[in-house]
Amino acid sequence: MRSRKHTAWRKNRKLGDVYGGRARPKLADQIFRRAHSLSPPGLDQQTPILIEDNPSRDYFFPLNGEECLQALKALPAGHTKGITHLWLKRQNPKGSPLAEFICGRGVHLVVMYSWRKDMNLWLGRRKPSGRVAKEYARFGAEPFYRKGGWHANFSLDNLRRYFVEVLFHEVGHHVDFFHRHWSKANVAEREEFADQYAMSFRPDGIQVLNHLMSQRDS
Repeated sequence: MRSRKHTAWRKNRKLGDVYGGRARPKLADQIFRRAHSLSPPGLDQQTPILIEDNPSRDYFFPLNGEECLQALKALPAGHTKGITHLWLKRQNPKGSPLAEFICGRGVHLVVMYSWRKDMNLWLGRRKPSGRVAKEYARFGAEPFYRKGGWHANFSLDNLRRYFVEVLFHEVGHHVDFFHRHWSKANVAEREEFADQYAMSFRPDGIQVLNHLMSQRDS
């Protein structure tokens, strides 16, 4: 899933469009080289294998790696089967997507990027469409204009909800790849499928998130 710094949400945003490194944004940290250096899991190895970076000083992960794995368990087992790695990755200084699904060479990887500690998301210089604004407003982050651009600011609870939905969206791409065999020609259809997938499992995500937060408080 990409931030609005790269492209727009939903109708205009290209979410999780990196499959085996065939569509490569130019990122300075060579994520594709590192992703393709990952080894496929062994036959008896539990998956997904968790890789968790230490975020930089001004960034954090709304959920830690183990909590993300617990969130994945809220989905049907057949939907997450085949995801070999889950990587909580630190942001590139020049900006990164919100999340990505990458597959190739026996590795099927979901990457979730860290967030700014002020929980502010830069949306771009153009005013978001009504549909985009409505989507962010669902998470209590109605877009606003400040200092030459548009932003959305989340509360911690709402950002965690959004983080789970982003995670489920990328799983939707995984399901789409293995069950519907998307092609490069149907980008809009792929994104719509992943959107609908994440929304259909939203109640399950909220339930598991509430459970995780209750565990934190206990």
